Amino acid sequence: MTATAEWLARLVAEPTVSATPNRALVERLAGELSALGAVCRVFPDAGGQKASLLARIGPAGAGGLMLSGHVDVVPVEGQDWTRPPFALTRGAGRLYGRGTADMKGFVAAMLALAGRVHGNARPLWLALSHDEEVGCVGVRPMLAAMAAEGLRPELVVVGEPTSLRVGLGHKGKVAFAVTARGRARHSAEAPLGLNALHLAADVMGGLRALQDEIVATGPREAGYGVPFTTLHVGRLTGGSAVNLVPAQAEMLVEVRHLAAETADDWARRLNDMAEAVVAPLRARFPEAALMVTETGRYPGFAARGDEPAIAAFAAGLPGGAGPCRLDFGTEAGLYAQALGVPVVVCGPGDMAQGHRPDEFIEEDQLVLCDRMLDRAVAQFCAGPG
Repeated sequence: MTATAEWLARLVAEPTVSATPNRALVERLAGELSALGAVCRVFPDAGGQKASLLARIGPAGAGGLMLSGHVDVVPVEGQDWTRPPFALTRGAGRLYGRGTADMKGFVAAMLALAGRVHGNARPLWLALSHDEEVGCVGVRPMLAAMAAEGLRPELVVVGEPTSLRVGLGHKGKVAFAVTARGRARHSAEAPLGLNALHLAADVMGGLRALQDEIVATGPREAGYGVPFTTLHVGRLTGGSAVNLVPAQAEMLVEVRHLAAETADDWARRLNDMAEAVVAPLRARFPEAALMVTETGRYPGFAARGDEPAIAAFAAGLPGGAGPCRLDFGTEAGLYAQALGVPVVVCGPGDMAQGHRPDEFIEEDQLVLCDRMLDRAVAQFCAGPG
């Protein structure tokens, strides 16, 4: 097995589902990278059970290359695996296991690269985050520290699976909980009460009408499977019995918006929609309310392929694969916002295999990824500092 595959076997054996601690793994990785000469910094979360890691190989200073990956994975419960999810297995040129595609394959390539890099004139940064799968949580304190210290690599590569194509964009995401409050009543006197489920349903109807309007006339961005902003209600709950008018309900809403739009834009629109539903009812039902609470967000991402650093990186990709836009979110937009440097998404494997039972990555993809990273280090880390 190659060094990258050996690292991947070790990483897959760590069941780093987002709900579980990862601190011990991060501390071990920091120790091994330090033994290779890296300068490592661990960023624990508030509870001390999880952590992100930033390692520098080579001299401090501006420029150089940053590689970014996350070590958390999605759960396997409820999935029909035919292979052990937390043990790397091989078959027909594929390596199977949870996280092989998303995205321990790239993380393994990063760690193997650390063992090959010596004497670079500019820094190689390795950034590993936790809890990416639950809202890009762990990278944020690490990015805040990078920004405060003025860390500015020439290029950041976020290694999510793109089949080694250069990802130049993805949509942003913002999620909301909408809590509806009405007035309870026996169902025989339903018109004398205010049904909280109905209030939430009125907002849902507004969202559906707005989605239809976006589909018909809204802005578009080429390159996506769905080229416009999408609105989605994932859950609606409330009530306790069919003969009682419910006084409270909750609805969970998700917006995946074009990069030119912002989460704040959508928070305002949803609050305005909620107010339009409740305002006519307040005179009769003073307790009527629709409260919108944001539960998570990450920004959209849009990069220019003609940016010199991105163009130089893309020119050396295996097979000359063209650029793409991604139908899933990443930490790339957060890197671009925090550091103000060129960022791309590019990594081995295909997200079509991510999050699924019998997740796998093609061995050839890891070989090509190793070559890609060796070339990128020569481009961005060698030569005069």
